[in-house]
Amino acid sequence: MNDTQALLTKLQELKTEIRKVIIGQEEVIDQLLVAFIAGGHALLEGVPGLAKTLMVSTLAQATDLTFKRIQFTPDLMPTDIIGTEILQENADGQRSFRFNKGPVFANIVLADEINRTPPKTQAALLEAMQERAVSYAGTTYPLDAPFFILATQNPIEQAGTFPLPEAQTDRFMLFVKINYPNENEEKDILKNTTNNSTQKVNPVIHANEIKQLNRLVRDVHLNDDTLDWVNRLIRNTRPQSTDIEQIKTNVQWGAGPRAGQSIILAAKAYALLNGRYAVTHDDLRAMIYPTLRHRILLNFKAEAEGINTDDIVSILLEKTEL
Repeated sequence: MNDTQALLTKLQELKTEIRKVIIGQEEVIDQLLVAFIAGGHALLEGVPGLAKTLMVSTLAQATDLTFKRIQFTPDLMPTDIIGTEILQENADGQRSFRFNKGPVFANIVLADEINRTPPKTQAALLEAMQERAVSYAGTTYPLDAPFFILATQNPIEQAGTFPLPEAQTDRFMLFVKINYPNENEEKDILKNTTNNSTQKVNPVIHANEIKQLNRLVRDVHLNDDTLDWVNRLIRNTRPQSTDIEQIKTNVQWGAGPRAGQSIILAAKAYALLNGRYAVTHDDLRAMIYPTLRHRILLNFKAEAEGINTDDIVSILLEKTEL
């Protein structure tokens, strides 16, 4: 077995370990793994009780990586995330400041209920998400690779929540929506979580293998015609540069170049997850919604008429020929 095939086998083993605990949610697990191997971050949204936190902690257990959970609350401070300097004294009685690293210094960071903390604290993650580093008191501290932020939020509870700034949401490669399980899946959940049986999740993939997967994703082939289509699709999200009437009348701001980068990398990762070394149209279509739904800002007219971003993405796919 060559190195590439061995990595793909590890990827399937990782998926199997997650499935030991998470019942159903196949699409969600795939999207989570896509962001993971593409080197991106993911925002998970779902009502309480849909195993968002469990999904993230299970992924962490199935990898040989450091994991930290940050419970976002209204009184959380930026230093509670990135860390702070503390005064220490050595054996000679000399005092100096030492940077005490916060929980963001981990390979996998769960930002639980990220919209429960004010924008000032949310902004503490901006540099970490983009630059893979943290700056404090004029010094930059690099984060260990791989670095992966998974954030959760509840779509129905509005009291005590703060909308994520656009600059923050744009740094998430994928916005994953978690829906209710189907009838059979829910029956299995009820059965498996109300008895004494427990499933042991084993670490099956290591940091170096994940970094190799991050590099391998970028080697997946994408032809020029497909690249042109992604470029046209992104430009069609912008009211000022599209001929699509529904976009002109319902969208305030379209997606930026980072959206196109996310679509391509996510599609490449999805192809690799399915054992392919070239991106197909199906790979692209599978990744369009989670990469675009948080990057299109609707205007008041669209909101008043009950139009959401997934509706706009559907129109984009229909009007932009592949």
